[in-house]
Amino acid sequence: MHIAIADDHTVVRQGLRLILANAFKQAHFGEAENAQDLYALLKQASWDVIVLDLSMPGGNGLDVLKQIKHDYPHTPVLVLSMYPEEQYAVRTLKAGASGYLTKESASHELVTAIHKVTGGGKYINASVAETLVQQLGTDYEHPPHELLSDREYQVLCMIASGKEVGQIAQELALSVKTVSTYRARILAKMNMKTNAELTHYAIENKLVV
Repeated sequence: MHIAIADDHTVVRQGLRLILANAFKQAHFGEAENAQDLYALLKQASWDVIVLDLSMPGGNGLDVLKQIKHDYPHTPVLVLSMYPEEQYAVRTLKAGASGYLTKESASHELVTAIHKVTGGGKYINASVAETLVQQLGTDYEHPPHELLSDREYQVLCMIASGKEVGQIAQELALSVKTVSTYRARILAKMNMKTNAELTHYAIENKLVV
């Protein structure tokens, strides 16, 4: 088995590799610390599964995921993130991920998740499954944040976590004007007027830690 691990923290990569090496004795591993290194790594071999951190330097996690699924549609991607399931799990699954794990749960769920996704299945926990079932219901009413695009949703979460427009622009490699435009669209779609309202909404809906 060939397993690619993408995370910008060396300690995290080493920990994941140790867990997986104990379970998959003959596995070969590749590691990447940013999006560019990951794209280069994926060209070097045929990978059975990619373990992808959602927040890495060099690219927005959802954008990286979509690019991987475009270039390697049959390679399962298991997203591993510091963000709680409520914040990004459903969006990553809709973007093509085969599973979503928080880093907190990785130590005891990672091996099971790898078995599941490499066998052609999807790996989700009970809370994510419940959210998906709700969305399939005919009477399900979408909360306002689910009407946002992936980029708008990301900007919403960053605003709610206390980041200024300039800081968001720098982290996403966008112009301040572009981020301000996203902010205006978010406020309009959610029928709100201030960052304080956005923050209050995000906290109430558990979109920020």
